[in-house]
Amino acid sequence: MRLTGADILVECLLEQGVDTIFGFPGGAVLNIYDSLYKYKDRIRHILTSHEQGAAHAADGYARASGKVGVCLATSGPGATNLVTGIATAYMDSIPVVAITGNVASNLLGKDSFQEVDITGITMPITKHNFVVRDVNDMASIVRKAFKIAKQGRPGPVLIDIPKDITAQFAEFEPNLEKVSVEEKNFVSNGAIDEAVRLINSCEKPVIYAGGGVIASDASHELYEFAVKIQCPVTLSLMGMGAFPATQELYTGMVGMHGTKVSNLAVTGCDLLIAIGARFSDRVISKLERFAPNAKILHIDIDEAEVNKNIRTAHHIVGDVKAVLKRLNQNIEPKCRTEWLNYVKELKEKYYVNYSEKDELTPEYILNRIYEITGGDAIIATEVGQHQIWTAQHYKFTKPRSFISSGGLGTMGFGLGASMGAFLACPEKRVFNIAGDGSFRMNLNEIATLVEYNIPVIVVIMNNHALGMVRQWQNMFYDKRYSESTLDRQTDFVKLAEAFGAVGYNLIDKKDVDRVLKEALDSNRPVVINCEISKDHKV
Repeated sequence: MRLTGADILVECLLEQGVDTIFGFPGGAVLNIYDSLYKYKDRIRHILTSHEQGAAHAADGYARASGKVGVCLATSGPGATNLVTGIATAYMDSIPVVAITGNVASNLLGKDSFQEVDITGITMPITKHNFVVRDVNDMASIVRKAFKIAKQGRPGPVLIDIPKDITAQFAEFEPNLEKVSVEEKNFVSNGAIDEAVRLINSCEKPVIYAGGGVIASDASHELYEFAVKIQCPVTLSLMGMGAFPATQELYTGMVGMHGTKVSNLAVTGCDLLIAIGARFSDRVISKLERFAPNAKILHIDIDEAEVNKNIRTAHHIVGDVKAVLKRLNQNIEPKCRTEWLNYVKELKEKYYVNYSEKDELTPEYILNRIYEITGGDAIIATEVGQHQIWTAQHYKFTKPRSFISSGGLGTMGFGLGASMGAFLACPEKRVFNIAGDGSFRMNLNEIATLVEYNIPVIVVIMNNHALGMVRQWQNMFYDKRYSESTLDRQTDFVKLAEAFGAVGYNLIDKKDVDRVLKEALDSNRPVVINCEISKDHKV
């Protein structure tokens, strides 16, 4: 059948199973928006308040669902407003397809109105990007983009489409076959045998698991592996939820903001089994002091990560799920009572009960959210102290329940991401844990939540400061709080109400349960302003 480029684009999105697209219209994408109008009974468009919100929403949708998230923006500033969101997805290996319009083909390269070289700008922060220069290539490019976004180590792909291409006609042949995504599943018997030998011969192993376990849908295999070899499990920030925090083998997050138990276990282990993790600087800190007595066994889909930040004794390049299945079939169960008792003693020695404090603390609020929801909520965060408190003190038991910007550390990420997470999983209750600094960056998306009745509950840990910056200034800059104090007069409750949302001030610990239950019962967008001490640290 003969269709316009815009209609071919939307048909291909439907082929790929896309049901939701986040975006903001403009001149260069009007033909695409006209097509979306025609297809509105088959594909849902969410009009965000800002293109960055659209990018973060597509990212949150992908993290919560495991599907590819899609965002759309016009040329020029519309396209550049996506850049931070694309970079966020790239750093955390999240499959997103970003679609941008551009000026007509004959105006490219002439500094035309709202023209920008978005493919040049995004080249370092995408797995691949395309310019559609011929309408006859539209279908194949869209199909390739989705395949690239999903295969191997996931990541964002950008498609830039000149306006005239969206108006031109071409023959379109539907392709309803499921697109196969090749994975690096071939691993030699020798590689598996050497990994088994290392595991069997060690006495004090620790598993360090990251976001690759979640991307590979390998949480079940990780659980079986850890229990079988009786090994403590620590997670990176991106790995939260890959292994249940309620399981006795779990020791908490590792690294700069990790638990003392995890860091002491890693320091004392003789084999560190890294699974779907990349040894970021926030994990290893000083290289010479990281796991000084351990051999490193590294399992990852991306060969470029092997021996990049730390030398391995052995590595396996392959899909984490497939590799763990092989290991589980070949490994023998082992009892490590002495090592596990040592780790248990560390847990008892360094346990702190924050619930006993009289004042309102982030730890107490997070604990009550967990208890009241039965731990069955999706928790998104912005970036800062509140993000780390959440990772440290909320008991994540399931993959894709923690939505946060890890690699790029993007303030303003959480509100859009929580929106996308809810639209991907409308049966779940979704919270966005924010700081007052991060919340201000993209609070305009409250209008989007209200417009589409997306019942995200925003919990602002309001310490009237850029808390993480202030904490560093306190520790390393002799308490010179340069531009980190936010004693502004913003009334977050009135702000929420002005947008049409529900607002609460939370000052007293005794009111936490009531406010949380009322917020959940309202089934509306809610902003809860929690007054936290400036000096409460991570």
